[in-house]
Amino acid sequence: MTFVFKSAASALAISCGVAVMSAAPAHAYTLMDMLRGDRQRTQSTIFMDQMPPGRVGQRGGVGGSLGGLDPEAPLPKVSGPRYYTYKTETLQFVDTGRFADPVVTGAVADVSGSGDASAEPAVQRRFLAQAKVRANADVAKALEAYYGDSRNPLVWVEGNQINDRAKSAMLVLADASFVGLDPADYAVQTPDIDPANPDPAFRDRALTQFELDLSAKVLAFVQDTVRGRIDPNKISGYHDFQRKVVNLAPVLKLARLSPDVGAYIASRSPDSPQFQALKAELAKLRAADGGNEERIVVSLDRLLRPGDSSPEIANIVKAIGKHGSETLRTDHAATLAAYAGSIDYSPDIVSLVEDFQKERGLTPDGVIGQATVRAMTGGDTNASKIDKLVVAMEQARWLPEDLGSRYVMINQPAYMVYYHNDGKEQLSMRVVVGGKNNQTYFFDDEIETVEFNPFWGVPQSIIINEMLPKLRSDPNYLDQLGYEVEVNGHAVASSSVDWYGSTNNVSVRQPPSSDNALGELKILFPNSHAIYMHDTPSKSFFKRDMRALSHGCVRLADPRAMAAAVLGTTVDDVAKQIASGQNHAVRVPQKIPVYVSYFTAWPNKDGVVEYFDDVYGRDAYVDKAFDATSKARGAQI
Repeated sequence: MTFVFKSAASALAISCGVAVMSAAPAHAYTLMDMLRGDRQRTQSTIFMDQMPPGRVGQRGGVGGSLGGLDPEAPLPKVSGPRYYTYKTETLQFVDTGRFADPVVTGAVADVSGSGDASAEPAVQRRFLAQAKVRANADVAKALEAYYGDSRNPLVWVEGNQINDRAKSAMLVLADASFVGLDPADYAVQTPDIDPANPDPAFRDRALTQFELDLSAKVLAFVQDTVRGRIDPNKISGYHDFQRKVVNLAPVLKLARLSPDVGAYIASRSPDSPQFQALKAELAKLRAADGGNEERIVVSLDRLLRPGDSSPEIANIVKAIGKHGSETLRTDHAATLAAYAGSIDYSPDIVSLVEDFQKERGLTPDGVIGQATVRAMTGGDTNASKIDKLVVAMEQARWLPEDLGSRYVMINQPAYMVYYHNDGKEQLSMRVVVGGKNNQTYFFDDEIETVEFNPFWGVPQSIIINEMLPKLRSDPNYLDQLGYEVEVNGHAVASSSVDWYGSTNNVSVRQPPSSDNALGELKILFPNSHAIYMHDTPSKSFFKRDMRALSHGCVRLADPRAMAAAVLGTTVDDVAKQIASGQNHAVRVPQKIPVYVSYFTAWPNKDGVVEYFDDVYGRDAYVDKAFDATSKARGAQI
């Protein structure tokens, strides 16, 4: 179904790069509000700059007041989200007082302390009430539910010793690093009991403490491997996820009844092909030479262009010979064999570099910059690759385990977007993502509509941070550019607005045109960050290797192809929609999951893990959260 809106006032578009502020929301009713019938949701997504209240002596004009600010005063600024000092989840003491009931089927409490074997389960249950265990709220609840029911026997202890089930579980926990977790988080001390001179009370107290400790660690492992160790929303304002709820209630019963408890616990790790590829790569690197392999260094302080000369040519040839594909080495065998140490960047070496750039997804122009150097030198040591893999496995747990048979994934560090259908990658293209000061968020959503010939609603962050200085010098600035300005929903000339006043009630948008910032179309997945995919007139950006250049939205190299894919139509049909010249939106036949992700390590369509630069430095914040979590968990009672 196609929706056409001819009224300019009704078509104000949601905009990219909106900085979230604790201020009043915009009140313009947008095109996408009308499509969704969801005005309240959109109003909560665009936040205006909060200015001081007006006072006597304020400047005149159509706009609101900045409280009579001096024109020489510093310009206001809108800032984006920030990164946080990670706050770990609260660990609480498990309420073991309710575990004291000594009545267990087939056993009678041994109050005499005689050590009668038939009484051991009851005696041990009595000692459960004396155990001290700390856990998060979910784990504590599961422990209290299981051990608070006197009909449930101990899981890991039989008689006066730990059982084989416990040993099997502990082996899985000790191997937690193989699934990207920290074994120290799940370590349990076995009871230190002298079998030659056992004190029944000491023995039972130690065994019941072990019972609860191991159960708490097994539950924590299951929860972590499903949803991740850390809460991504506590890392930064750029992370936005509904944290998964893990059903821990049946875990202990299933562990007790399972014929292979180790296999059961291990089975809770994700089994998606992407996670399995990361897991296999992690095992391979850990089995390698500990990161001590010879590393080739290429040191360039400027771009190296065809025809230049540099003493680093020898290292460049050596690096490509080591890290280039077998096909590449075969195709350029003569060049590699004939190279004799010349410092000239000759045509045959340029051809070698161009083919290497092409197979690595870089611009194949023969110009060697830092992106090419990083690719040809292996980019990362084994140690840094392992770190990226561990972070990626954590982040993969934030997303649904099954991404779906049809979905779109944007990977910001790769500067790429991929369209999957029927479980296969059918389309990929280069993208431009937010710059370091206008970062693209990390979240998941659903594609709902494609809008053709869109208006660009200029976000307040751009009005204030970038346009306001020009408007104070020349109030006609927006009129001259053909932008439309509204104050309190009424169209006005740019020149009539008091640009020294508040912009709270001022909206600016760019009509559809050949130079519209959003180009021919945009693909929307309504979210609280006003991020979407769109076309752009700045096509040259796609030729760059580093493409963190936008205000936060995702620019597409081939937007018509992506629009056709998500609409389930042809590029020709998309072209006809654009040719109408009218601003209109078309719903996708079925909502499509979109993952606006951030992985510095991720498998390609062939299952080969690729590594990317950490453009926003986010992996370091994940590592800090890991450290804080492990420190909190390791704190002594």
